[in-house]
Amino acid sequence: MPVSPFSAAVLVFSLIAGLSWSNTTCMGRLVILSGPSCVGKGPLRAALAKFYPQVAGRLAKIVLYDSRAPRPGEADGVDYHFRSREYIEGLRGREGFTVFDVRGDLQALDGHELEQKLAGSDVLFEGNPFIGSGLLDFVREHGTPALSIFLSPLSREEVLEFKAAGRAVSLSDLLTDMTRRKLLRRTARQKGIPSLKDLENIEIRAAGAYGELQQAWRFDHVIPNHDGEDSDNWDAFYYPVGDARKALLAFAALLEDKPAIYAEKWEHDLIP
Repeated sequence: MPVSPFSAAVLVFSLIAGLSWSNTTCMGRLVILSGPSCVGKGPLRAALAKFYPQVAGRLAKIVLYDSRAPRPGEADGVDYHFRSREYIEGLRGREGFTVFDVRGDLQALDGHELEQKLAGSDVLFEGNPFIGSGLLDFVREHGTPALSIFLSPLSREEVLEFKAAGRAVSLSDLLTDMTRRKLLRRTARQKGIPSLKDLENIEIRAAGAYGELQQAWRFDHVIPNHDGEDSDNWDAFYYPVGDARKALLAFAALLEDKPAIYAEKWEHDLIP
């Protein structure tokens, strides 16, 4: 049966808590990068590798299993382990694995891989905010070194303005529409005319954006970014421009433990 996003966080916590974690004295730092669908996590990671190779080179990436098809430019074993739904279903119950439904796709996390990589270096987890929240619960309870970053399609200032008295703005509807438009543009760029299955997947992802944004306050830093994966600002020019540039500068600074002027901290009640 599919696992709800909230249950996914609980499953991740239970999984990694059950591992040996025998190397905690020499454990690397877990870097958690999360945000709603199409907010720009993938382009941000790619830009970091291109323009800050020494910083990116210090991060081993935890590679999740995913039932969806690879997007243009994605590689098996690098972005995800792309496998069939049947294969990933078969990972249920195997020691060290947990399987969860993420925006209509099945994903699986190999806890042993995470443990082994953390024993030798810093590790980057890039993915769904609910899975990131499960990792956050674990590292905070066990004192594992961590840096958590949430990439947001809205800034704190924008959220406060939209919530102001007299504003007839539904944040939930706004986030759904923003995410839908980003996903439609990304799909058009990658595949042309979207199929019915594409449109159904887009609606699932768009509908989940508001609930995912509610997790942002739990992260150490929030980086506002209006340049999602549909934006030319990441790669149309030599260097990222606009919010893509600001997000890259903030991400690189945080990874190097430097002040990040474009990063924010959100209150727990900012997104009701």
